[in-house]
Amino acid sequence: MAIGLLGRKVGMTQVFDQQGKAVAVTVIQAGPCPVVQKKTVDRDGYEAIQIGFQSEPKASRLTRPERGHFDREKVPYHRHLREIRLTGGEGEFQVGQVLTVALFAAGDQLRVTGITKGRGFQGGVKRWGYRGGPKTHGSMFHRAPGSIGASSFPSRVFRGHHLPGHMGASRHTVRGLRVVSVDPEKHLLLVWGAVPGPTGGLLTIRKGK
Repeated sequence: MAIGLLGRKVGMTQVFDQQGKAVAVTVIQAGPCPVVQKKTVDRDGYEAIQIGFQSEPKASRLTRPERGHFDREKVPYHRHLREIRLTGGEGEFQVGQVLTVALFAAGDQLRVTGITKGRGFQGGVKRWGYRGGPKTHGSMFHRAPGSIGASSFPSRVFRGHHLPGHMGASRHTVRGLRVVSVDPEKHLLLVWGAVPGPTGGLLTIRKGK
């Protein structure tokens, strides 16, 4: 049933495995996430559930359509909503059912999606790993992009060519992460490795295939 949860990145730390080796882990506060809406193939054309995260006691912080959505389903207000597709075999979900980290177990494979850190406008060296020009002997060409296309043929710049521009602040998914430990009482999830986004960033945690 543990197909996905919403959470926030608390930060990174380290734990020691059974062999005494230090392992870098990310601490995620995941859930509790109530099921706000259930979508079916007959009515919506596909099967999915909509879950909420981070209880919102002040109704004024939500728009009128959002408040009406929660009131119709008789679910307490929450600040974030996300939809998770169902492919069959995940079990039955009911509106109002609360999903917690207790549905995960140590050793489970995860896919974590988040918004990467925004880096603003960056050049080709930092954004794409350009090698750059010579650093000595009077060279005045260090970090500039240089030539980006031939003059005779094809006499144009190919679409998708790597150039300086806005870096980061994009949706990114990391696959193959493993659950190290689960703390159901504190709603904490320890994941082996790093996840996208800054501390406090919103994350979508789903079971890997």
